[in-house]
Amino acid sequence: MRERFSSTDTDSFSRIRAKGAPRRGRRSERFDDNEPEVVFRFDDHGAYAVAGDEYADFDGDHESHDGEYQHHENHENHDDDSYDNYNDNYDDNPDGGPAGADRWSTWDQSTPTEKGPEPRPAWVVTELAAVDTELGLVKTGKEADVFLLERGVPGTDRRTLMAAKRYRDSQHRMFHRDSGYLEGRRHKESRIARAMAKRTAFGKEAIAAQWAGAEFTALCRLWSAGVAVPYPVQITGTEILMEFVGDESGTAAPRLAQLRAEEVDVEDLWEQLGRSLSLLAGDGYAHGDLSAYNILVHEGRLVIIDVPQIVDVVANPRGRAFLERDVRNVGAWFVSRGLPEHRVGELVGALEFDARLG
Repeated sequence: MRERFSSTDTDSFSRIRAKGAPRRGRRSERFDDNEPEVVFRFDDHGAYAVAGDEYADFDGDHESHDGEYQHHENHENHDDDSYDNYNDNYDDNPDGGPAGADRWSTWDQSTPTEKGPEPRPAWVVTELAAVDTELGLVKTGKEADVFLLERGVPGTDRRTLMAAKRYRDSQHRMFHRDSGYLEGRRHKESRIARAMAKRTAFGKEAIAAQWAGAEFTALCRLWSAGVAVPYPVQITGTEILMEFVGDESGTAAPRLAQLRAEEVDVEDLWEQLGRSLSLLAGDGYAHGDLSAYNILVHEGRLVIIDVPQIVDVVANPRGRAFLERDVRNVGAWFVSRGLPEHRVGELVGALEFDARLG
């Protein structure tokens, strides 16, 4: 039994899968017994879906498709020893899965646009011989759950911890926030847009894919711009793998809301927050749901998380309101810990200027 990890949050890590339970496959699962096999892919315009050799009927009147998803192979960062380890691991498990792990690394399942921006941090494991082991649950949410995942190359010290954010399926996910945040977003495929508007089962899956794609795209853009967000490693379907913000033992960094004034430098954190929000606004965006609960603090470093609802403050008719609400929501935590209240209003004005909303 793998050792449990303790978290600074009220949730504790727990084993994901009982020993002997089915492992995750590498092929997309059907939405239900009557749905075609559909694979969501992502490009600069958002999420799109492919079923077999053609688009599915996104209005809900599905027909059978026989085509299968072809994996995108990416043979980078490997050597003969990596292949030897890969084959040895494969042979150890007659079922085809990696011995002692939950699945093979999914790195080769993501296309170049579904991988994090370059140059990648040295800790990102891209070897084909790598395997993924789930260590526990970090956080549950209304739309997605976050798990602790270790990716490593067997027989070496090449390994890293990541956060695996998995958006829930249509039966378990709540969509109470979608209408407001999706204003200003348009899908290039009209049939997907109609299914999303009707909230059909497929439409909800498409919304989940759009949320995941939007968050991954936002993380890539924000990371490249210098905003304090976790590094996005890759996206496959509705799973995003990203930098784990915490220590090497698997203990997650606390949320800002959990910290007392005497535990942190309030002025320094406010300055860090202002720099990141300024970069975000200068690019024309607002977080959209910012609060002290989706900001982490690790060794004095502030990290903004949960950005699937990132708002284009120009295209969205309520963009200015989202921007101001972000600052005032998180500003309340700082004011309660000694920050002069006028500083919050000053930051709102500065961000509106940065976003050219004046």
